[in-house]
Amino acid sequence: MPLGEPRNLDGVGRARGGTPGGRAGTPPDKICLTCGRPFSWRKKWERDWDSVKYCSQACRAGRGNPDFRPR
Repeated sequence: MPLGEPRNLDGVGRARGGTPGGRAGTPPDKICLTCGRPFSWRKKWERDWDSVKYCSQACRAGRGNPDFRPR
């Protein structure tokens, strides 16, 4: 890729195309209930992906505060 050309990204850091979750065989992305940003499946969440609601510990800690803004 020549210098100066934009990379072909979809806004969340991975290249376009492929499966909706980014890798074959992974569940689709979720939206964080606190910050509203999309986040992808992680191996450490494999057993409880259905119950994961927040993208980070910071968002989990700020879940009840309406003025919370993650960095």
